[in-house]
Amino acid sequence: MAPQREWFEKDYYKVLGVPEDASAKDITKAYRKLARTYHPDANRDDPKAEDRFKEVSAAYDVLGDEARRKEYDEVRRLGPVAGGFGPGGFGQGGFGGGGPGGFSFNVGGDDIGDLLGNLFGRGRERRGTRGVAPQRGNDLEAELTLEFEDAVRGLSTTLYLTSDAVCSTCDGSGAKPGTQPRTCPVCKGRGVVDDNQGLFSFSSPCTACQGRGVVIDDPCPTCGGTGVERRPREVKVRLPAGVADGQRIRLKGRGGPGRNGGPPGDLFVTCHVSPHRQFGRDGDNLTVRVPVTFAEAALGADVQVPTLEGGAVTLRIKPGTQPGSKHRIRARGVATKKKTGDLIATIDVVVPTRLSDAERQALEDLARATTVSPRARVEG
Repeated sequence: MAPQREWFEKDYYKVLGVPEDASAKDITKAYRKLARTYHPDANRDDPKAEDRFKEVSAAYDVLGDEARRKEYDEVRRLGPVAGGFGPGGFGQGGFGGGGPGGFSFNVGGDDIGDLLGNLFGRGRERRGTRGVAPQRGNDLEAELTLEFEDAVRGLSTTLYLTSDAVCSTCDGSGAKPGTQPRTCPVCKGRGVVDDNQGLFSFSSPCTACQGRGVVIDDPCPTCGGTGVERRPREVKVRLPAGVADGQRIRLKGRGGPGRNGGPPGDLFVTCHVSPHRQFGRDGDNLTVRVPVTFAEAALGADVQVPTLEGGAVTLRIKPGTQPGSKHRIRARGVATKKKTGDLIATIDVVVPTRLSDAERQALEDLARATTVSPRARVEG
């Protein structure tokens, strides 16, 4: 991309409020925050907000693109070389050092011809570049509450959102129905105009069409010519089996609409899973507590363990099974594409609160027959 004249005049890092070594993620985060703050739809009574929004967008068009950012940083690294573009620039001072009207700089060992060729030469090869680059749509956030069984098994559902969407009246063209945008007569549809400065050529957004490449004579009454409107919409969602509480699912291309032919953003859905009255979950495993009597735990027994599918499976517990012991029932947990989890049954020994005469007599006989104290180790 050919460097724009504004590159020498504006500090895009300052516009977005980020340091020069900011990561791509931090730059995107800062842009989205500022774009929401100054978006024209949210500031209809403040014309300055639209100018600020355009300034923020222009900064992100450069810093949000890795290749453009690199070229922009190279231009800034030259520093005073920008003075060479004015009167007495290259003609007097030359590349060697700063005589009157000249300049001096250190390019870190790079060949000056290669450096300037990389920065400016390509501008003549890309005269067809549009002034306003395609912009990806905003990512959207939504929340969804699921029943425990639906999260385990997966389901298809519909989300109801109110967000920016392609205008339903003009289908995103921005023009009133029955009319069409026409090619800008100034820039011939390129969106940029060139300003030749002798050795260099600078491109800037066309002021006649604001860089869009087209002129809308009759704007759409619904979206005002933007091609985007805020309205309720339905998004059909297919959630896979095994969704966990708090999991964030990305739906590619279901977010806000792109601008100037850019792709739509993504929709991120945060899932909240309601607890189950009987079952719990540990990763891909389901958990359940199984109550047994003292006699079953001491003597061993076959007990019925409920499953999430309905019905029950038989679990054989050995004599002397201890309270809190865990028993694995294979392939009765959460089934995902990768694997199927297990059902983990935890044994609860239930102590009766009311005894029949026969039960009391039996327990008293047991107590008299017991010769080893369970507290022997503690007492010793």
